Amino acid sequence: MDEDNNGISGIEKSFNDFLKLNKKSLVTTLDVNIQFIIREELLNFQKIFNSIGSASILMDVNNGDILSLVSLPDFDINKRQTINDLNYINRATKGVYELGSVFKTFTLAGGLDEGVIETNSKFKDLPKKITCAGKSIGEYDNKIPASLTAEEILIRSGNIGSVRIAQKIGENKMRNFLEKIGITNKLKFDIAEIGNPLPIKWGKCKLATASFGHGITTTLLQLAKGYSIISNGGYDVQPSLVKKTNQKLSQKKQILKNGISSKINSILRKIVTQKEGTANFANIYGYEVGGKTGTAQKIVNGTYSKNKINTFVAVFPTSKPKYILLVLLDEPQANKDYIYHYKDGSGWKLKGTPFNTAGWTSVEVAGKIIEKIGPILAINKIDFHGNHVVKKIN
Repeated sequence: MDEDNNGISGIEKSFNDFLKLNKKSLVTTLDVNIQFIIREELLNFQKIFNSIGSASILMDVNNGDILSLVSLPDFDINKRQTINDLNYINRATKGVYELGSVFKTFTLAGGLDEGVIETNSKFKDLPKKITCAGKSIGEYDNKIPASLTAEEILIRSGNIGSVRIAQKIGENKMRNFLEKIGITNKLKFDIAEIGNPLPIKWGKCKLATASFGHGITTTLLQLAKGYSIISNGGYDVQPSLVKKTNQKLSQKKQILKNGISSKINSILRKIVTQKEGTANFANIYGYEVGGKTGTAQKIVNGTYSKNKINTFVAVFPTSKPKYILLVLLDEPQANKDYIYHYKDGSGWKLKGTPFNTAGWTSVEVAGKIIEKIGPILAINKIDFHGNHVVKKIN
């Protein structure tokens, strides 16, 4: 607020008149304890991976309530006049990014919603490389088999397979699907500081690259909305920082076909549990975590650079989703001294980050966060099957 008690940013600005004229309190959805824990973990791993910034959103997939929203680096809001560095942008709501392979989930969900594929649809003889308009599109891992089902394409994060699924959907239907789940349009939100995805000109090559999250942008907040819809049974949700009246699921608008969420959630779980998946470090015992990784190169002066945006979207519990946790690391670096602990019960450890990808950075951060906030969510009488409980889950 300014010296005259007027809101100048954030919720104070958006609800300035309400706060000044009403005696009623304005209640936020944020959980202070969880917000503190997530911020501390982001600060810790910002040092470990030497990133220039990071962000995280924890949201209820069924009603859009945001329990935590953090962006780093942050600053003293009472001294905002001294802030002129763009690195202090709110990466959770204002930052607009190409986010890479997290978009592959949308491609598969779009194919299922349009009825052009099933999870067991077979894609045979997939090449390791294709070209579009003279530019090459290849797999990030040449060990990916040439023949895969649609499910296996997402588990292994295949680029070429995602392109083939998108080609079955088509340009118009793919564009409409992304608009429907709120990825490409500017989002209405409780604060004014939100980003606007860059407009794109659709065509055959744009369809191909968008299928695996390149050449198309969105915000982390919109990514949370899209994954919530895909995982909650296909019901539209509006992310919110302000408590609203309880809305029953039956009153919500279902925008995806029945059965799609259960299929997608099962695959997201396999990405975390199967050795072929890219998110094994998020397999925290007792929480049924599923999710998808995304590693994308940042554009600098109009060209792709070596700098990366590493993102992980976690959904849990996948048997009946309640929460979505997003972790974004901006320009993380490999750490040769960090010790990784495998979650397969073997007790194996690994020293040093072998690859600067989301699976080795953002996933590790998300796993540590879930380990710490999970018991708090349970203590708040919400178990990981969506039921009310009396005591916390061990």
